[in-house]
Amino acid sequence: MPHSSVLPLGTLVALGGGDDDAMLALLCDLLPSLDTPVEIITVASRDASRTAGAYEKALRDLGCRNARHLPINEHYRADAAATLRRLRRAGLVFFSGGDQERITDFLHNTEFLQVLRERYRQEATFIVAGTSAGAAALPDTMLVEGYGWRAVRKGGIQTKAGLGLLPRLLIDQHFIERGRFGRLAHALIAHSMCLGLGLSEETGIIIRGGQEVEIFGDGVVVMIDGCHQEGNNLGRIGRGEPISVQNLRVNLLVAGQRLNLKTRQVLAEVSAEGPREE
Repeated sequence: MPHSSVLPLGTLVALGGGDDDAMLALLCDLLPSLDTPVEIITVASRDASRTAGAYEKALRDLGCRNARHLPINEHYRADAAATLRRLRRAGLVFFSGGDQERITDFLHNTEFLQVLRERYRQEATFIVAGTSAGAAALPDTMLVEGYGWRAVRKGGIQTKAGLGLLPRLLIDQHFIERGRFGRLAHALIAHSMCLGLGLSEETGIIIRGGQEVEIFGDGVVVMIDGCHQEGNNLGRIGRGEPISVQNLRVNLLVAGQRLNLKTRQVLAEVSAEGPREE
């Protein structure tokens, strides 16, 4: 997707997986009204109907009266007229967890994805959210493979095109719990201009206007900046050999801290006395 120099007006929310009750409450608070249509997309899930039912109930219990499952799968096309009508009316589109490749398999090269991107770019009240796989799929590039010690050997990870809502950003999920530092670092060696955000479970980010990130939740967001890296050996080694790089920059961020995506600077620190501007 070609990148516009104009920052998007919409809001994006991503969670690293795990218990998402706090994220759902946050999303309800962000909506202009509790009557705002919310579309729940569970194409990533192996049990899409059951997952959708659980989210519908949770959101309605929080007061979101118009939360509904929007089925997209082998039987329900993303570009069906009724599906596109619902997308155009929605105030929030929420992607559940599961397999992120299923999300892009069904949405790439569709009018649905074009409309989603346009609304995110142009409408200040529009929200796109995802948890786990739904979070990983949101940027231009998404991680789809990479496990354990193999993740720090050439060929040990795989990336694919994501939904194209966030340029030069990689989001990984279940980050601390599943030991995914190696695979995100490897991905940033291969995509050196990207910023990596590893989201712990029950921990996430709010991105307003495409530029400022705010951390929320109980855990840690690991930020890895690869743009100053040196000594990248990927071009000199064979498949299966260990990777090497120097000067990756790593920050650990917690709830209340903010990050400027353009400058990659942390904007506030959390202390006993409260946030402090740097």
